[in-house]
Amino acid sequence: MQFLPKTIPEIQPEILPVNESPPELVTFDVGGMKCAGCAKAVERQLMQYSGVISACVNLAVEVATVECQPGAVDAEALAKKLTDNGFPSQSRLGENQREAEAATIERRRQEIRQQIKQLTIALILIILSGLGHVLGTKAPILSNIWFHWGLATLALLLPGRPIIVDGCRSLWRNAPNMNTLVALGAVTAYTASNAALLFPRMGWECFFDEPVMLLGFILLGKTLEQQARRRAASALQALIALQPAKARLVDFKIPSLDLRSQELPLNSTSEVYDPQYIEIPADRVRVGEWLQVLPGEKIPVDGEICEGKTTIDESMLTGESMPVLKQPGDTVAAGTINKSGAVVMRATRTGKETTVAQMVALVQAAQTRKAPIQNLADTVAGYFVYGVMGISLLTFLFWYFAGTHIWPSVLLGHDIGHGAMGIGHGVLGMGNELPIIHYQSPLLLSLKLAIAVLVIACPCALGLATPTAILVGSGIGAERGLLIRGGDVLERVHQLDTVVFDKTGTLTTGNLTLTDYLPIFQNSEWDLNSDINVGNKQDASSTIDGVSGRVDSKLLQIVATVESGACHPIAAAILLEAQQQGLPLLAAEDFCTEPGLGVSALVEGRRVFAGNAEWMKEQGVAVATQLSGSLQGKTAVYVASEGVLLGVIGLKDTLRPDAKAAVERLRGMGLRVMMLTGDTPSAAATTAQQLDLTAADVLAGVRPEGKARAIATLQAQGCKVAVVGDGINDAPALAQADVGIGLHCGTDVAVETAQIVLMRNALMDVVESIELGRATFNKIRQNLFWAFGYNTLGIPVAAGILLPATGILLSPAAAGAFMAFSSVSVVTNSLFLRRGFRA
Repeated sequence: MQFLPKTIPEIQPEILPVNESPPELVTFDVGGMKCAGCAKAVERQLMQYSGVISACVNLAVEVATVECQPGAVDAEALAKKLTDNGFPSQSRLGENQREAEAATIERRRQEIRQQIKQLTIALILIILSGLGHVLGTKAPILSNIWFHWGLATLALLLPGRPIIVDGCRSLWRNAPNMNTLVALGAVTAYTASNAALLFPRMGWECFFDEPVMLLGFILLGKTLEQQARRRAASALQALIALQPAKARLVDFKIPSLDLRSQELPLNSTSEVYDPQYIEIPADRVRVGEWLQVLPGEKIPVDGEICEGKTTIDESMLTGESMPVLKQPGDTVAAGTINKSGAVVMRATRTGKETTVAQMVALVQAAQTRKAPIQNLADTVAGYFVYGVMGISLLTFLFWYFAGTHIWPSVLLGHDIGHGAMGIGHGVLGMGNELPIIHYQSPLLLSLKLAIAVLVIACPCALGLATPTAILVGSGIGAERGLLIRGGDVLERVHQLDTVVFDKTGTLTTGNLTLTDYLPIFQNSEWDLNSDINVGNKQDASSTIDGVSGRVDSKLLQIVATVESGACHPIAAAILLEAQQQGLPLLAAEDFCTEPGLGVSALVEGRRVFAGNAEWMKEQGVAVATQLSGSLQGKTAVYVASEGVLLGVIGLKDTLRPDAKAAVERLRGMGLRVMMLTGDTPSAAATTAQQLDLTAADVLAGVRPEGKARAIATLQAQGCKVAVVGDGINDAPALAQADVGIGLHCGTDVAVETAQIVLMRNALMDVVESIELGRATFNKIRQNLFWAFGYNTLGIPVAAGILLPATGILLSPAAAGAFMAFSSVSVVTNSLFLRRGFRA
């Protein structure tokens, strides 16, 4: 099978230019949001502030992220504006992440405790109300109408007071929310029942139990919802808790600091223990400082082991349960746990630059980025409460002026009151008993239907549909080292049909080994003025068989010197080989790297080029066809100086152990798998054959700037493309792709360019990240379907659409129960996402 590099047409892909002054991001903790309408109101208020470019509010975690022009927004003033408008807010600028999160968690705990207290009171009132109907005349006090009036009054004044106050304030501020609907329903039911009690000649029944039941069900639903939201956010809280609080600062030059001891108790009298250290907050450690970490302690910052040997538990960062051996020269990440030995490390990244801090930032950003599918729900939520109040009014007008006249039977034979128990004050002369009423006033029936419409509508389900699913999905990803940047990425993951892999370092290990040394010059000394036998292609090619496999130390020394100015797996392999052979580097200067081609340098005063055949051609150096053929399936590095080919070195890479399995899994998911590489067609062909890729699925010999054009070409053909790369030479392609997946480079280039960052060096994580993205997006669709479906069906039923034909009528209390459990069902459905991703 012959693989040829495909020609990439010169088109202009839509690559966004890099903004030299990126927008500033400000995060706020926002309280007081009750439903999607509140979240929309907060977004609207943020967007009205001068200098704000965009705003995104997450109802589930009560966080707002504002993108603004640098230096144009006063975060504290913006927080005060939200607070003054009924949404207590606090900026996270300049705060310690752990302290800010701890304060938020404590605030939410207090809210839940307060809700549980209110719920307890409401449940006691419901029990007392129910006993009045169960015991009847056996307990005259419990069945007395004034007793039920007292229960309803207490329900409004105690557990219902915060709901009513917030609902009225929101309506006054022109930002009505769920509490507005509940308050209108409860107060209207209470007022109508008072009118029936005080003016019995109207013939109305009292339904004081309705506000009691309504408020009880609403508080029960809100409490369950809060608990479910806490569970959904638990993964992020665990990630934040990873960040260590303290660090042990030491002077590495202290001679008595002996790290060969595995245990260093504080009360030890051993001469190897030196107590000369200073304990400081981990966020105050500076780059370059020396830190001591004892067994069982967390690594305080990102750094490099300088002395000692140990094993590190990196499971919370990568999801890998097996501890990793670390010794001098190895890197360690903040938040990981030192398992076995005491070590001294040098800090390389501190504060917000550490791996765990960037993971937290990525996950938090992901939870505030919405999926485009949520836009419809947001648009509806902005007008939802107004629409429901309008429908409620129309319901009242229809039934009062038309419905009861068209279908007079609806006024007969219905026990309209508390559920199936017709609670009413009765007609004059019935005393204080609660007889069942079989005839309803048209005014009262219309009023009850209007109240039911108010309380059955659930804007919360619309507001929680997307953020709760993203909250759970991003939490699962964080536990497994899969960082998905937001809901918009999830939607694009769901649309993918093509996955394009980089080859070197992605499909292969990136640990190249030298297999061929082909020096073409015959002199043992590097004297370019001498008569070197490279005058024609035939002579050059004839030397191949004679010297193949023989190591020419001079050639290796020259190419290693040139490659010392590059940062690439090829350069690393050549330098390692030179080091193993004990070859010192030559004097060199003026290094120049041409991405995708090669590198050049002045070596002992002569310009030397090392790179691929295309690089040689640009330098006017001829490469024999036979020479290229002898390195079939390998990566060839040609070395030339002053137009003369000095030799060629062949390298070979090995396929990752999980590469083939990952490719097969992706194909099984219905995705097309392709390979995009700057390597030679023959080297690409070897890898492709191992993966069973066809020639049509391989793009070889593509330079870094051409990779973005290659992806744009696929997109122009209608493909939805994901690019998997190591984040070093693949940044343009990662940025151009619909979804960029950065492999094993969570703190470097991929953090800026990729939409999915994989913390582990495993290709199967690509499969798992796409599966997680698809599953999370499916949950979003299910939640939105339920939210829209519930309101679409529930509001007409509450409005009495089934009443004439079937006699089915929802009481306000029943409608309130449906409303409360609608939002609970959305959050619970999101939590079910964990079932498919158990460890």
